[in-house]
Amino acid sequence: MAQQQGDPDNPVYIVQDGDSLWDIAQRFRLSMDDLSEANGITDPNQISVGAQLVIPGLEGVRGVLVTQRVPYGENLRSLSRRTQTPQQALVKLNHLTSPAELYAGYSLVLPKQDEVNPLGRRAMLSPGQSLLELAVSQGTSPWKAALSNGLASPAQALPGDTLLLPGDGGDGPGALPGEISAVEVNPSPMLQGKATVIQLDTPAEMTLSGSLKDHELHFFRDGEKGYVTLQGVNALAEPGLYPLTIQGDLQDGATFTYSQMVPVFEVAYPYDRPLTVDPATVDPAVTKPEDEQWAALTAPVTPERLWDGVFEMPSPLPVDYCLETGECWSSRFGNRRSYNGSPYNRFHTGLDVVGGVGTEIYAPAAGEVVFAGPLTVRGNATVIDHGWGVYTAYMHQSEILVEVGDKVEAGQLIGLVGGTGRVQGPHLHWEVWAGGVQVDPLDWLERAYP
Repeated sequence: MAQQQGDPDNPVYIVQDGDSLWDIAQRFRLSMDDLSEANGITDPNQISVGAQLVIPGLEGVRGVLVTQRVPYGENLRSLSRRTQTPQQALVKLNHLTSPAELYAGYSLVLPKQDEVNPLGRRAMLSPGQSLLELAVSQGTSPWKAALSNGLASPAQALPGDTLLLPGDGGDGPGALPGEISAVEVNPSPMLQGKATVIQLDTPAEMTLSGSLKDHELHFFRDGEKGYVTLQGVNALAEPGLYPLTIQGDLQDGATFTYSQMVPVFEVAYPYDRPLTVDPATVDPAVTKPEDEQWAALTAPVTPERLWDGVFEMPSPLPVDYCLETGECWSSRFGNRRSYNGSPYNRFHTGLDVVGGVGTEIYAPAAGEVVFAGPLTVRGNATVIDHGWGVYTAYMHQSEILVEVGDKVEAGQLIGLVGGTGRVQGPHLHWEVWAGGVQVDPLDWLERAYP
């Protein structure tokens, strides 16, 4: 078998551990015969890890091919400019049918970048600004800037376009303004029932907004590092791709809007045993207005962050023991629920912490009480606003020990466990909300948000 060591007219792929000739042919949509002929291979079973295989039929693509996960903030145009590879070549190389396929996390085949990339500094063309004006301000030629960014002439440059120019700074998201040095979406992919933290690193002051699916995003300054928002993903959200859009007003008056699809993955939440409860507590005439009231309580977004660090347990039980053994809760967040023989089309919106009537309930973090009173389904309930769109709630209490408007601190006694509302026995139902969506409280006991 002959193994190629480079080809001036075709890109090469370096064989990885676990690769077979069939796998590689499928990846690049080639027949095994064509791939074997291009590389002088007589025995397909003898390809070795580290060997360079010529990939024929990819005009316009040169060099060594590598696989890269597409981060949020990179699109087909920005990746074309960063790798200096025509968009049409990237489309052909990856068999793309639409730019929308490049969701955050997509596994894309790209030509490997040189150690030193002359293009890296990002500059966005402002409304009313010509490429000539931008080029002069950045110390380069408008024609060089146009050609380096795949434009036939400077006149093709459009306002809001982020261009790559000679200079340092090539690690930032290529489709976003140069003021933003990084975007982190954590976790990525997003998960059903989990709080997502979206962090933009920038020393610059700017006004940011955005949306994820059908939820408005609220960004807050997080020290000197940049801006952050927290957004929950519904535990019943269909797995798939959803648009994450970020908009901003920069200090120089320029604006930008960027949208990219992000994946939401399924979490294997278990199914609780069927529950039998008072029919009045599952009657839509009762549950719908109460659910609407509950959602409205957690909708306002307080711009001040009131909590700090990891949440504490809202009960006297030791958190380390609870997390290690899992014996402190009778039902976890996200479990699929059936009431009185209904389909399993609901989920458990909180964490059921064990405790008898009269067991103490403590605030897990600092905040302000925004609701304290009786409800039909939730029983005696309390809601605390912790700022930045984060809320916690406490249900089925025998006694409420705080009032609306009270400022509470972490560890402060706020109520007593009971069996009021839709229950089969005394316990504390504890909820955490982020961006108007219930999320898994266990996560907040294990890590500090954001």
